[in-house]
Amino acid sequence: MIDEKKIDLGVTIAGTRFANPVIAASGTFGYGGEYSRVIDVARLGGVCSKGLTLAPKPGNTGVRLVETPSGLINSIGLENPGIPHFIEHELRAMLALGPVVIANLSGSTMETYVDGASLLDSTDVPMIELNISCPNVKAGGMAWGLDCDAAGTITAAVRKATKKPLVVKLSPNAPHLVDVAKAVVASGADALSLVNTFQSFAVDIERARPVFDNVTAGLAGPAIRPIALRMLRDVVLGVSECHPSRDPCRAGASASASFVPVIGLGGIATWRDAVEFIMTGASAVQVGTATFANPHAMEEILDGLESFMARKGYSSLAEMRGLAVI
Repeated sequence: MIDEKKIDLGVTIAGTRFANPVIAASGTFGYGGEYSRVIDVARLGGVCSKGLTLAPKPGNTGVRLVETPSGLINSIGLENPGIPHFIEHELRAMLALGPVVIANLSGSTMETYVDGASLLDSTDVPMIELNISCPNVKAGGMAWGLDCDAAGTITAAVRKATKKPLVVKLSPNAPHLVDVAKAVVASGADALSLVNTFQSFAVDIERARPVFDNVTAGLAGPAIRPIALRMLRDVVLGVSECHPSRDPCRAGASASASFVPVIGLGGIATWRDAVEFIMTGASAVQVGTATFANPHAMEEILDGLESFMARKGYSSLAEMRGLAVI
């Protein structure tokens, strides 16, 4: 067992240094300040903004949230004030919180993605997460992330529009997820985040109609964690640039090999869950649905992660990253 004071929880993703690997997932933490009266937001490694589109979006009508056993179905529909409003009114306060700010960029057409990226490129936001995987909107969203060619095309277009580090958020609904991951890496993604929510369906049996006005919606929460973990493994094994052996922080890694980090998410609620994702090759983790049930979940994950590393003798995340990838 080593002294917890000697443990380094820091991680570098696409040249950006995070104090620790715990990041608040997009759409679950507002702009960060909303939780500042409840938890110490400054302890987090990063905060993802709500999904941002070029123009304001009112979101979906009707029922938006339905609880399921060990999960939550959401049909928010990317409600947001638009990127110009975000830049003028929300971004400065987010940056002042302390954690790395990640702007989650969504859109419906290539033009809206590119124009949104261009606006964000002129700001101080450290990183962009390109969302091509949201199942809760009728136009665009997940459609870009289901097909290799479409995913590669939109990634390449956004890559040209910004010099910011670019994380591409992948959909678990893609028939060939590894191939999509390869396509976006080849098109300029600096990192990947996976997975987004699973497309799902709920029925109002009294009305004999779909619960959601948008018909289908996205399932998140602990119910999806084992599948998300398997998909993470598929990608780190199937995409050579994402394999933990290329991590420059790992002993014996080739200094000349390119490395594309993966941020894991999908049902992470405890420090044990976070360890599973890191041991399966994730450089960092995002926590979303768990925060709704337990606002202190991310703080508890940090405490538990540090205690686990001390007990097992790991002085850095790199020492345990990918150990379960066989």
